[in-house]
Amino acid sequence: MLGEAMMADFADRYFTSADGIKLHYRDYPGPHARPPILCIPGLTRNARDFEPVADRYAGQWRVLAIDLRGRGSSAFDPDPANYAPPVYVADVLKLLDQLGIADAVFVGTSLGGLCTMLLAESDPDRVAGTLLNDIGPVIEQDGIDRIGEYVGQDERFASWNEAIAHVTGNHRSTFPNWSADDWERFVRRICRAEKDEVRFDYDMALADNFKRAAGKPQIDFWPYYRALEGRPVTILRGAHSDLLSAGTAQDMASALKDAELVTVPNVGHTPNFEEPESQAALDRLLDRVLAS
Repeated sequence: MLGEAMMADFADRYFTSADGIKLHYRDYPGPHARPPILCIPGLTRNARDFEPVADRYAGQWRVLAIDLRGRGSSAFDPDPANYAPPVYVADVLKLLDQLGIADAVFVGTSLGGLCTMLLAESDPDRVAGTLLNDIGPVIEQDGIDRIGEYVGQDERFASWNEAIAHVTGNHRSTFPNWSADDWERFVRRICRAEKDEVRFDYDMALADNFKRAAGKPQIDFWPYYRALEGRPVTILRGAHSDLLSAGTAQDMASALKDAELVTVPNVGHTPNFEEPESQAALDRLLDRVLAS
C-alpha cells in the first residue's frame, strides 16, 4: 500500500452557511499580506483534491480548500435542490466574509470553475486571479453524459483494494500513465471508509440537480467568463478532456487579454495538479497576481 507522504500542515475548520449548513474547509497557513489561494472542487470531489496545491504553496501562500455542502466533511443538505452553483457561491462568499478576506486567487476544478465564473460576475473585486481547471463556458455533451453514468451511484466496496481496482478499471483512460500509487492516492481522496466498507465521499442526492440540468439547454456562461476581464486567468485543460473542447479553450484564451491556455498531455478530465505542466501554470499565475 501507499506509504505516508509528506503533507503540508493544515487545520480543519468549520463555518455555518446562511441557511444553517455546517461546512468544512482546510486552512493551510501562510502570509496574510497577499490574497490566499481558495480552492473549489468538482462535482463529486472534496478539499483533499487540492493536497498537491497545498503541498507546493502552503507557507508561501495561505491555502483554503473548501468542502462544498454534501461533500467530504461538510454536512449534507436536507434539500437536494440546494446543490446548485448559486448556493455554493453564496457559501464561498460567506466564508470569505467570515475570515475578513477581501479577495483571493481562485482555483476552481470543473464545477468549482463554474462557481468562480458566477462569483466573478456578481462580486468581481473578490477575484485577484483564477485558474479554471478543465472547465469553460461551453460544456461538451460527451462529458456530461459520462458523468451522468456514474454520479449518484452509491457503490460500496469491501476494502480499499477493491475500491482502487474498481476506480482504476473505470477511469484508466483518463490517466493512462498513472502508477498503482497514483491510483491509490486518488481513490483515498475521493472515497471514505465507513462501517467496514469504502464508499464515495459525497451525498448521492446531489445527482438530482445534475441530471435535471443535463436534459435542458445550457446556460450561456460566456458573460460570466468575460467578467474575469482585467484579472490574471489561466485555463488548464487536459489534452483528452471530454468536457472542455480544444476549440472552446482556445476561444477562452482569445476572449480575455490576460488569459493563458495550458494543455496538459496524456490527461483527461481533470488535471490533478501533480503534473509538471499544471504546477508550472499555477506558478506563473501566482507570479502574475503578485505583479498585477
